[in-house]
Amino acid sequence: MEERSDIIVGLDIGNTKVTCMIGQIREDGVEVIGVGQAPSNGLRKGVVINIDATVESVARAVEKAEIMAGEDVERVYTGISGPHIKGINTRGMVAISSRNREISSDDVARAVKAARTVSIPQDQEVLHLFNQEFKVDDQDGIRDPIGMTGGRLEVEVHLVTAGATALDNIRKTVNRAGLQVEHIVLNSFASALSVLTEEEKDLGVLLVDMGGGTTDLIMFVNGGIWYSGGLSVGGNNITNDISIGLRTPVSVAEDIKKRYAVASLDKQTEISSFTIPPLPGKEPRECSITELTDIVEPRVSEIFAMIKREIDITGFGDLLSGGVVLTGGASLLKGQVEYAEKILNLPVRIGTARNIKDLTGQLTDPSLSTAAGLILYGMQFREIIPSNKQKTFQFTFKRFIEWLKEYF
Repeated sequence: MEERSDIIVGLDIGNTKVTCMIGQIREDGVEVIGVGQAPSNGLRKGVVINIDATVESVARAVEKAEIMAGEDVERVYTGISGPHIKGINTRGMVAISSRNREISSDDVARAVKAARTVSIPQDQEVLHLFNQEFKVDDQDGIRDPIGMTGGRLEVEVHLVTAGATALDNIRKTVNRAGLQVEHIVLNSFASALSVLTEEEKDLGVLLVDMGGGTTDLIMFVNGGIWYSGGLSVGGNNITNDISIGLRTPVSVAEDIKKRYAVASLDKQTEISSFTIPPLPGKEPRECSITELTDIVEPRVSEIFAMIKREIDITGFGDLLSGGVVLTGGASLLKGQVEYAEKILNLPVRIGTARNIKDLTGQLTDPSLSTAAGLILYGMQFREIIPSNKQKTFQFTFKRFIEWLKEYF
């Protein structure tokens, strides 16, 4: 059975698990009708290191989603993250071509092309190009210059590149699982589509997508993306610390983290201790919450100190009136919001998918934010929603893709 044209599929290949989410297009948007997950064993820090293991995980997740949705899957929008992702800000400038000095879409495309002419390492490929703002003559802060009059047009853009090898291995993995890749999308951007409000983007906001192996960051200022990056630490580092500190298997440490761990002792807990399951031939052991927190807090402190350092480097910290939004599976650590507010000195909230309808009742889980965002990206790319509702930074995906086809 062939995949129906009203079906959009998001495939989040994470370090801890693979999530397949199936959405069905309705008259008023898209609705999630199927979710499937499987443990991921073939990635490290967002990069595929074992294709066979990853293919198996993808196939299992897709099968579960297909069964729930009652639909067959052929094409997917899939995400990517990792330390190989690079984001840079650049600008381009052109003279207005028309005699009446009215700016056209062609002028905008030429300006974007001029901004694109930046040196990129041979082992990198352009993943996204986001318009930040335009300047017409001496007037800046313009989002859509088309139709305005001027003699000179400048554009500032945020260019995102990814490692060519990492991209190839993602495509190869998905193809070997019997699927076709429609587009590969930056994970943090996908999460932002599902989690953030337009008001937050306009105010200025940092999205922190906390996964198992990486923590991905994307920053919006005045509605545009001005920073994207990632840290090679995540929830798995906390799990491994617990495993080593309590001398228990990683699987047990993960369960302990989810059930008992807190970011700091400032977070009140209902219990003061818990029992560590015994190893073969050993007796059960008691562990206090204080001892566990002494293991967990240094790693949490390290992660948010690194995030704070990235914010400081951008120089946009004072422009983040919308604060910080944490999402991803590792964002659920108890007390982490309060801890982040203390370290970052910004308001912090947990973000879950809010810009998509949910038939499954599972989207309250922040670990599903990326998969939901991949569906929304696919919907915008196909331009299913009316253009006034699906603009990204005031420019439709359709126009953006037309520019790419013509100029790149």
